[in-house]
Amino acid sequence: MLLASDALRVVPVTIHIPLAEVSRRLTVEAIVSVGRITAQALRNDFGIAEPRLAVAGLNPHAGEGGALGREDIDIVAPAVATLRAAGINAVGPLPADTMFHAEARAGYDVALGMYHDQVLVPLKTLDFWGGVNVTLGLPFVRTSPDHGTALALAGTGRARPDSLLAALRLAARMAERRATVTGATGGSA
Repeated sequence: MLLASDALRVVPVTIHIPLAEVSRRLTVEAIVSVGRITAQALRNDFGIAEPRLAVAGLNPHAGEGGALGREDIDIVAPAVATLRAAGINAVGPLPADTMFHAEARAGYDVALGMYHDQVLVPLKTLDFWGGVNVTLGLPFVRTSPDHGTALALAGTGRARPDSLLAALRLAARMAERRATVTGATGGSA
């Protein structure tokens, strides 16, 4: 699950689980898998030849050398080292509280966070109405609004179409990019 807007792209390593479960489910393998899928998608679907991944630490201040937990030393840092050994430009673990200001965002193409709110709060704060959810690793393009369907607003005349329109525009760009990469051509059957 990649969430994208004009201001920021983010990927949570763990998705929709209680915060109390995150450290138990977080593994080197999970971070590496998400990092590899993300880097490939940035190359294929976004046209970024050398994707730059910023990887957030799990704990405040990326664990402060183990003073605030060992997960960043024992799990996140080895995952970043594995990604780098595989030729992926990844840095981290980084303190999440300093990753999302404008100057920091200029240094990477995507931020990988260890849990949902760590990366979705910054994205939705920067661009709530323009955010798009992209499902990575599929053989086809799949996008949707990043904030859900707003079913409670259906038929009220109060729903805003911004994120849906952004999702459609991004899907079209991704499909065009994939067609260019694979040499496929459009047209009707």
